[in-house]
Amino acid sequence: MLRKSGIRLLAATALIGWGTVIVQGAHAQGSGGNAGWFVPKAAQPAAHAPQHEAAPAPVALPAAPADSEDAQPQNPPILPVPPVPKAPDVPKSAPPPAPVIGVISVPEVMRLSSAAQQAERVLGARRDDLAREAQKEQAGWRDEQQKLQGQAKTMSSDQIQTSERKLQERVIAAQKDFRNRNRIIQEAAQVSLGQIERELVQIIRQLAASRGMNLVLHREQVALSQESLDITQQVATQLNAVLPTVFIPAANVDPEVLAKSGTMPTTADADRPAAAPASVAPAKH
Repeated sequence: MLRKSGIRLLAATALIGWGTVIVQGAHAQGSGGNAGWFVPKAAQPAAHAPQHEAAPAPVALPAAPADSEDAQPQNPPILPVPPVPKAPDVPKSAPPPAPVIGVISVPEVMRLSSAAQQAERVLGARRDDLAREAQKEQAGWRDEQQKLQGQAKTMSSDQIQTSERKLQERVIAAQKDFRNRNRIIQEAAQVSLGQIERELVQIIRQLAASRGMNLVLHREQVALSQESLDITQQVATQLNAVLPTVFIPAANVDPEVLAKSGTMPTTADADRPAAAPASVAPAKH
């Protein structure tokens, strides 16, 4: 008889759990708006905490009798307070300059950036392809599982164990492959958006200096500002002029291997002498 525990384990861990995460994660990355765009750390949204199973409710303890020691209010403990050194006086210095403020909307700059649109288009297509292949592989797992269940009565115990082991090996190999390909897509996005981030920081500094600004705030954090203080459109225009496209590693190239080769053509290497060409190993699927 087919071992229900082994099939249940495969179905729970492989078919429902990890495979669904890959499919949902690929779609979420492709439709997440500006989730992967560069936003300075102060403005980045907090990452969603991973979902875990709900903890069991605490067990209610019986109340202590009114006349017991535990029921009596207890005074807080008196803890030692070690002495601390006295802070020395700080000598006076020149006051900071009067603030000249500007505002910018980085998400809007990214929406207007042709390089960001290129990265989203290319990498979004790769995420969609990965999601489709993950769904197809999940369907194969389900078909194989149903086939095993249907043939259980005509199979020996050794045959059942062999078939279960083959299905498990197939699931594990697919998991490893999809994890690696998902990592490659994420790292390719980091390479692409990292170029935009570095260029964007330079452009903001240059435009702010040209207008005498010494403080630039995120527009989303400002309740009210005059339109003349907003440099969003100027930054987007300059960004498209300087960086209309970005380098995106090929789909079959591992960005980590490419980075180690010393031939990653990013804006960070613009002022450095070109490195000698090096062979780049394709990504392992």
